[in-house]
Amino acid sequence: MDSVLIAFSGGVDSTLLLKAASMVLPKHSILAVTANSSTYPAEELFFSRKFTRQLGIEHRIIRTSETKDPRFISNAPDRCYFCKRELFLRLKGLAKKNKLDFVVDASNVSDKTDFRPGNIAKKEFKVRSPLEEAGFTKSDIRKLSKHLGLVTWDKPSLACLASRIPYGTKISRPLLERINKAEIFLRKLGFKDVRLRHYNGLCRIEVAKNDIRRLLGKRNKIVDRLKKLGYNYVTIDLEGYRTGSMNEVIKK
Repeated sequence: MDSVLIAFSGGVDSTLLLKAASMVLPKHSILAVTANSSTYPAEELFFSRKFTRQLGIEHRIIRTSETKDPRFISNAPDRCYFCKRELFLRLKGLAKKNKLDFVVDASNVSDKTDFRPGNIAKKEFKVRSPLEEAGFTKSDIRKLSKHLGLVTWDKPSLACLASRIPYGTKISRPLLERINKAEIFLRKLGFKDVRLRHYNGLCRIEVAKNDIRRLLGKRNKIVDRLKKLGYNYVTIDLEGYRTGSMNEVIKK
């Protein structure tokens, strides 16, 4: 690829992809674009700005508006398609304007195990996924990131905050903000791999299996904080943290 626009979230995968691009392409042939939306934690923007400055890569931040799309906020199982369609439409336009040959994202082989309707939009807009094409798994990405000295090598996986909400429950900005605040609090307590799944007045906390005992040890502090955020019942998932657990109802 002679020139690329990279969908850069600041996560483990896209950080490696951007680093790799900077190693093989001229800097003027790369544009990193980060979407700013209430569906993603705002603190990721700080890292994305810092990392692109370190590499000397041009970086743009765009504001996406999927939370204004009734097809997205209704939260049907295909909601991811409308979010990705909004993003890729914007990225394609930027790539054309800047005369860049390809739009690429950081999908990898491990992503194929989960339900991802956004891949339909990716095909429609002919977005390429170099890590997936090269056969990289999530484990491969972490190992190579560590070898290259990237600080993201052991960073927890990112995911759209809407993935914490059961299908059919309407998505709103206040709800996304509540979930984000809860997860920030849990991470500050030392839980790296953590998800807070929302069920109206009840929440289900997922942490790594070997962290469940430690989570129980902090239960009073956790219950107090989450009740202040509006949850009447605070529960722990005994299966532990796993990506895409909200999709288990679809797979059955």
